[in-house]
Amino acid sequence: MTDLNRPRLSKHLWLMYAISIVLLGFIWYFEWILGIVMTVLLVLSFYYTIRIEKKLTDETERYISTLSYRVKKVGEEALLEMPIGIILYNDDFIVEWSNHYMNQFAEEETIVGESLNVISEELIPMIKENNEEFRIEIDDYAFQTIIRKEERLIYLFDRTEQAELETLYTNEQTVLSIIFLDNYDEITQNMDDTIKSQLNSEVTSFLNHWAHDNGLYLKRTSQDRFLAVGTREILNKLERTKFNILDEMHELNSELDIPITLSIGVGVGNAGLPELGELAQSSLDLALGRGGDQVAIKDDSGKVRFYGGKTNPMEKRTRVRARVISHALRDLVKASDRVIIMGHQAPDMDSIGSAIGILNIAQTNGVDGYIVFDPDDISIGVKRLVEAIKVDSDLWQHFIDPDNAEDLITSRSLIVVVDTHKPSMVVSKRLLGKTDYRVVIDHHRRAEEFIENPTLVYMEPYASSTSELVTELLEYQPKGKKLKMLEATALLAGITVDTKSFTLRTGSRTFDAASYLRAKGADTVLVQQFLKEDLNLYIKRSKMIERCQIYRNSIAITKADPGDVCSPVLIAQTADTLLTMTGISASFVIAERSDGKIGISARSLGEINVQIIMEKMNGGGHLTNAATQIEDTSIDDVELLLKEILDEYYEGREAE
Repeated sequence: MTDLNRPRLSKHLWLMYAISIVLLGFIWYFEWILGIVMTVLLVLSFYYTIRIEKKLTDETERYISTLSYRVKKVGEEALLEMPIGIILYNDDFIVEWSNHYMNQFAEEETIVGESLNVISEELIPMIKENNEEFRIEIDDYAFQTIIRKEERLIYLFDRTEQAELETLYTNEQTVLSIIFLDNYDEITQNMDDTIKSQLNSEVTSFLNHWAHDNGLYLKRTSQDRFLAVGTREILNKLERTKFNILDEMHELNSELDIPITLSIGVGVGNAGLPELGELAQSSLDLALGRGGDQVAIKDDSGKVRFYGGKTNPMEKRTRVRARVISHALRDLVKASDRVIIMGHQAPDMDSIGSAIGILNIAQTNGVDGYIVFDPDDISIGVKRLVEAIKVDSDLWQHFIDPDNAEDLITSRSLIVVVDTHKPSMVVSKRLLGKTDYRVVIDHHRRAEEFIENPTLVYMEPYASSTSELVTELLEYQPKGKKLKMLEATALLAGITVDTKSFTLRTGSRTFDAASYLRAKGADTVLVQQFLKEDLNLYIKRSKMIERCQIYRNSIAITKADPGDVCSPVLIAQTADTLLTMTGISASFVIAERSDGKIGISARSLGEINVQIIMEKMNGGGHLTNAATQIEDTSIDDVELLLKEILDEYYEGREAE
């Protein structure tokens, strides 16, 4: 402070005084009396300047001292008293220091010396994952958390009001729903007007009551369709009940003795009303494509959630629909230069049989057809069928590999995909982009993944097999190329395998299709030869069954040893066999596949919806028959995940 107390003159003042002294010397030389006067004045001026400079220095010093104190005080106040959490922690994630604000979240007087887990169990994992900014909840507060890992410093900014506003905004988002009465037209077409009027009144009253209880606006737009408008908060409430309106509708069916069910498509998200309407319609199409009696919810990101689907879908297809689809397919075939037919990877009897049926349709209409087939991707289950096809050179010459198919296909070609609708499962995904004309024929319930922009879709999830659907289409084709014995046998083999010899998912139309094929020369003895089992596989399957565990009293779960590679057919056959055992309502078989994935085959007698369970593991299928494949995991981890999903499924049912 000594330097500050010493008066300091600016350089320009020193220069002025230096010039004044020089001039004073000249005055003294010429007029010494005037020099004395000027010297006194100069001394007085210098003294006055020193006094003023000292006064300014003292005032500046006082101002700086006062400001430093205030800044220090404000800093201490901000650090200790502002409504912002500040925490310093050590390498062991123990709190070394925190401001007073954080003490309100401690059970003791202070959180110093406590683990960060005392504040929130999310903090330590987030720090370890090098997350610099995230949100956590402490008690009833929401905090924006900023981590400075190098300084081992945490800032917590209160964002509770902002979170409440965001929640309010989200809860008030508009949700559009389309409610469709399944089978309404079929049920009421021959119904007496009085009974039909009573049915309409009962259903409308039932839905109005449900809408009123849940705060929805409901409007009937046609005989079999309603529009419901609500908010995301209402949707969340309905999801918590797992849309028990579906079960309540079943109870109403019992009272009215009329088998009518609901399908609901819901559109939700941060989008405009036209987009929400499109999402709702797309969701409804998904729900109907999966067999109806369920709810599909699609948001603006494209994600889909499903509820319901616990009953077997009722048969809705008619001979008229089969004839219309058959004629539409005929027109598409005739308009193309050639037909390329694809099934799924690792084809089964149904995939190959239905592909052969479509090949016959193409040839009947005078168009060349080819079946895309990978000879390195066949299982023992279809090997005998493939060997029989090779003997028939006329038929075998129409089987080509994916590379040859790419050389043949043009923009005018027609691609027919059978026994799957997922682009990730077809033999060659690249072929789908080579032409704009695509037909999908499948009997699986529709999944979120679907072939883009198909020209024609024939999906009937209640059919036993794709071979059954193709057989019906064959019946309405013009008389042309006669169905060969081997072709008819391949179609019958596809039906036989998928129905487990006409024991599962078998309707009257299934027997009609089998009868038609039998009349066309299908050989049932040859089918049995195709289905003969290898002794080693039988032994391997028996060993897997021997390791079976019973979970939740009636669910059979078995798994192969790690490193023991099993074919998809073997996994499926093991699940089928387990289902035939006394007291078993569902079976799950877990094993490694040749592609390195862990495969699960799931079967049930209908009491448990294995499709929903497999969809939670990125798979799919039918209510009684489903599967999935999981990458980058182990058999034991897959088993644990399966049991967690089963527990969640049962807890949900118990809650209902």
